[in-house]
Amino acid sequence: MRKICFITGTRADYGIMVPLMRAVKESDDAQLQVIATNMHLSQEYGMTVNEIIADGFDVDARIDSLLSGDSPAATVKSMGLTQIGMADAFERLRPDLAVILGDRYEMLAAASAALIFRIPVAHLYGGETTEGAYDDCIRHAITKLSSLHFTSTELYARRIIQMGEEPDRVFHVGSLGAQSIREEKGLPLQELEKAIDFRLGEKYVVATFHPVTTQPGEEERQTSALLSSLDKIIAKGWRVLFTMPNSDTGGRTVATMIRQWAQSRPESVKAVASLGRLKYYSALRHAAAAVGNSSSGLIEAPSFGIPTLNIGDRQKGRAQGDSVINCGVTEEEITAGLERVLSDTFREQARHCGNPYEKPDTLQSILHPLLHYPIPHTKPPFRDI
Repeated sequence: MRKICFITGTRADYGIMVPLMRAVKESDDAQLQVIATNMHLSQEYGMTVNEIIADGFDVDARIDSLLSGDSPAATVKSMGLTQIGMADAFERLRPDLAVILGDRYEMLAAASAALIFRIPVAHLYGGETTEGAYDDCIRHAITKLSSLHFTSTELYARRIIQMGEEPDRVFHVGSLGAQSIREEKGLPLQELEKAIDFRLGEKYVVATFHPVTTQPGEEERQTSALLSSLDKIIAKGWRVLFTMPNSDTGGRTVATMIRQWAQSRPESVKAVASLGRLKYYSALRHAAAAVGNSSSGLIEAPSFGIPTLNIGDRQKGRAQGDSVINCGVTEEEITAGLERVLSDTFREQARHCGNPYEKPDTLQSILHPLLHYPIPHTKPPFRDI
């Protein structure tokens, strides 16, 4: 029986992997292992390891590696603590395959540790580009540390092959999140409002804003511009549901500004550390638009038929559908963008736009190689093209 170890550090990667983790758990051909680290073990970010347990999964190892600061030094130290914890976890669990999603720094630490332990890595969603974050470099580094590759678009699959990976180890599968949206009904609006203890009404947006790690020192100015722009739609009767930023460098500055802003507008704004997968998808389903600079606005929001206002350069380079509008980070640009995405005309148009990340049978297209592809215990050689 193949021991397949899922490594998760945030609400975001976990929420996407849940259906795949459940399928592995239910399979007769595999034993599921789960390692939780980073933001999952932080009270500040909602102690989301409890969501993993509530979903019926055992957490086989907990690696508490997130420091209280978010400076570059704190981030690098967190990476070091993650590697130390991974050494202990891998020594004890001895997985046959490690599954990693995305491009965060703790995943680079995990993939590096797996390489030394000769544990093959299956990487979800490499090949993408995001020019506005150092995640770009991390994502490509994880690709070179991985043996199996699952991509959300055909372009990203070709890019991984261009990086020297064997074509038969690269699978274009589509977005797990997009497939989940099609299959889940979510909560009715009234149940969602009860769950978050806030009345959203019929006119609200879901906002998420992360620091742009390639523009250090700019997070305060950019966040201030966003909040001022949101004040203008609040004055017109709109409400805002904010999910808090991640633990990237500068994230605490952004979170503090959002939290203070929300607390001074309790009738119009709700800010939460983590909604969890069900409530987050339900919130998008009933929302008028997604606003901010999260990848979810490009990858998942279009499947709900709602528009996205993508702010700044954080997601620059990612594929996007016609329901996404891009704008700069000044108050004037964000205000104009909000006016457009919240217009009746564009909202109606977004209902009929496609999602470039959707592909049939995504879950099975990932599950079958995880369970049955011959496991290479050495990194495949570089393939010239």
